[in-house]
Amino acid sequence: MRRSIVWLRRYPNVAWALFVALACFVIGFATGFWLLFRLAYVILLVIPLVYLWTRSMINALEVEVHRYTQRVSQGQSLDGRIVLTSTSRIPKVWLEVRDEANVPGHMPHRVITLGARGSQSWHYETPTLRRGVYQLGPVVVTASDPFGFFRFTRTFGGTTPVLVYPSAPELPNFYIPPANLPGDGRFRRRTHNITPNVAGLRAYEPGDSYNRIHWPATARTGNLMVKLFELDPASDIWVVLDLERAVHVGEGDDGTEEAAVKICASIARYFLAANRTVGFMSFGDDLRINEADRGANHYTRILESLAVARASGDVSLAKLLLEESRRFGRHTTVVAITPSTASEWPLTLMGLQSRGVKVAAVLLEAETFGASASSLDVYGTLAAGGIYTYTVKSSDDLGNVLAAGADVAALDPRSGGRR
Repeated sequence: MRRSIVWLRRYPNVAWALFVALACFVIGFATGFWLLFRLAYVILLVIPLVYLWTRSMINALEVEVHRYTQRVSQGQSLDGRIVLTSTSRIPKVWLEVRDEANVPGHMPHRVITLGARGSQSWHYETPTLRRGVYQLGPVVVTASDPFGFFRFTRTFGGTTPVLVYPSAPELPNFYIPPANLPGDGRFRRRTHNITPNVAGLRAYEPGDSYNRIHWPATARTGNLMVKLFELDPASDIWVVLDLERAVHVGEGDDGTEEAAVKICASIARYFLAANRTVGFMSFGDDLRINEADRGANHYTRILESLAVARASGDVSLAKLLLEESRRFGRHTTVVAITPSTASEWPLTLMGLQSRGVKVAAVLLEAETFGASASSLDVYGTLAAGGIYTYTVKSSDDLGNVLAAGADVAALDPRSGGRR
């Protein structure tokens, strides 16, 4: 009895149909109207037939799922293909196919009909709107009847993790104070990679990349001239991302969190492309440290850390810098990225600077992102301490803003800040 009640609760439309059939019998016996008896017989006959038919729709199915991409950068597409095949001689109609996923914007959902031993496939391309870790799958196939009496579901395959890296706008140039290396600037090695250190010029040779051409010198001499670069072999660059919950404002792409992550990824990309040694540090859900290294694999590890970075920490930037200050030596440049308007972290950077550590800051102007506090006082403290500072507004183009500092430094190498 209890199982029957549970079954009827699971299929409420069937319960209503049985109620109508029972009512037809009662009214038919009371009035003798023959049509009500026939209606009741039809209902009682249709329910088991519909059950068996719907059950057959969900059986004898095979699903193949091909996931072509599991790691992409924000804005790129997740590509895949789903193939649904029937091994039955009975056609299957009104099959609802859903590829379960928590990726924003992923909607490969459709209703299909398969002929006898038929097959259908489709390709999906889902643009990635947000960085993070997501799940694709499993594929869920649902069969239902036209009356809504029964719904049967089968699940195929498992879940596939997907990692979406943050976007990293390319920086044509980026200046930070060079580290205090012994003989810095005199014993650097020449390199074929593009680095922040330009050693000189030479005549263009076939095979040289166009982005090495020095256009002012080309215009002056009348011949194509390319830049020579040299490698600073020992200095480490540490990028420190502030993920304290209390200092970030805004949501999504309009918030300081996303802007700070993009800046961090761009700076790491710029220096690693120049074959510099870069380390990364943040404190969100936990302390994340990528030791200073170089190369494409190291850049991937930094992007993995940034993909899951969330402004959920309770450790301030000043405390993080103090706790990990043993990692920063005289051959180190520290770049702090933060929207914080607190006065402690500029003083901490000054303390590192007094020890011979070169420091720079990327200050997101929190008031342009919707905060009530102004970052003007913080910028004044940084400028007074001689800390080279970039300021970023919510509407700024990161490539232009962060690259402009190199032009200022070239005109005035002693400049300590930029507004």
